[in-house]
Amino acid sequence: MKSEQILDLLNRVRDGKLTPDQGLEKLKHLPFEDLGFARVDHHRTLRQGFPEVIFSPGKTPEQVAAIVKSLLRQKSNILVTRTNRTTYNRVRRVTTKARYHDLAQAITVVNDRTAHGDGKIYVVCAGTSDIPVAEEAALTAKLMGNSVETAYDIGVAGIHRLLNIRESLTRASVVIVAAGMEGALASVVGGLLSVPVIAVPTSIGYGSSFGGLSALLAMLNSCASNVVVVNIDNGFGAGYVAGLINRRRSGKN
Repeated sequence: MKSEQILDLLNRVRDGKLTPDQGLEKLKHLPFEDLGFARVDHHRTLRQGFPEVIFSPGKTPEQVAAIVKSLLRQKSNILVTRTNRTTYNRVRRVTTKARYHDLAQAITVVNDRTAHGDGKIYVVCAGTSDIPVAEEAALTAKLMGNSVETAYDIGVAGIHRLLNIRESLTRASVVIVAAGMEGALASVVGGLLSVPVIAVPTSIGYGSSFGGLSALLAMLNSCASNVVVVNIDNGFGAGYVAGLINRRRSGKN
């Protein structure tokens, strides 16, 4: 529930459009709603500026759909990560606004198209195999009300591909870099820019990449001072933090 919705509710009670009991009924799910298997955090938008996000692995399609149904009352955007079409088909029975994004393996429900950041978030990735993680980041940032641009397959093995978009990158408020293998792209991008760079190590690579550990350690040891790192394959985390940074740089909450 957003602060504007609570204010509107209080005004309606004051003006006699709702009885106090009706107002109480609408507020009873604040700050959370107990579904038995999940306690849905309806207070998160007020605290953090974006509703609770549903991490799908380990949940049944019915559980995901029930959480989505609960969140729909907020009339905010909804994001389900790391999911599949079986779960999507179940969610569609709850709301026809649900959309499935194949590359990001995510479900979205768009109820709010408000822009929350004046700047631009740029999402890049080293190779085509890194696109699913990059798409998760881009989708998250867009759903949070940010303008997002993407450029894929610009890894250091063909550095001219990166240099070709350098001018565009300099206009970004924050840049997300997804890369597997040795993870060098994040340091290169960081060295070219004066804005925050969020590095996302991916699990792409051969044996000694250790499922993304090699890229993670390389990014953590970057000599580019503007590079910060999230967990392996955590495109969602990168997109979320980038969205918050863009809001703050724009002076918006």
